Amino acid sequence: MTRLFLVGFMGSGKTTVGRLLAEKLGYAFLDLDELIQQQAGLSIPEIFARMGEGAFREMESRALRALEAWEDVVVALGGGAFVSEENRREVRRLGVSVWLDCPLEVILKRLGETTDRPLYRSPEQMRALLGARLSAYQQADLRVEAGEVTPESVADEIIRRLNLRPKQSSARMREDLFHDAREGVGRGMSESTSS
Repeated sequence: MTRLFLVGFMGSGKTTVGRLLAEKLGYAFLDLDELIQQQAGLSIPEIFARMGEGAFREMESRALRALEAWEDVVVALGGGAFVSEENRREVRRLGVSVWLDCPLEVILKRLGETTDRPLYRSPEQMRALLGARLSAYQQADLRVEAGEVTPESVADEIIRRLNLRPKQSSARMREDLFHDAREGVGRGMSESTSS
């Protein structure tokens, strides 16, 4: 059973890398922000506007605790989720945290003129926010460079450094069992006919 939690600043590639990583490993993928939006029936900016950041952070913690029921899953956490000591403890208890470390200049290019990030206001404000969150991100189990590299190479690096093996799909396992059984029958038949 493996649960991988991708942490890092907004725009660091957690969702993109998470989807690739899950696909390569045969795991499920969850984006914690998307899960919260589905449960609340509101977008993240709407939750912030109507209920405030505190209510959003409480939803985030509840959603994180509910992940105990999941196995073999890659989870992309929101940029602020790992800042909470309570959430960091929960992540440690549930699985392995991986910090996608991306330079702010790269993040700003990726975000461009985005309007769907409630805490994104200006490059100066982003620099201050990243500075405030950095010590939390540095507590992750693994740090992976996610700047001027492809999402594919980031996913491969995580797999390599954590020594992960892809989970076989049930269809593939059935094929292997069928092949092994057929090979065994073939060997048995040829051995019995040659004696």
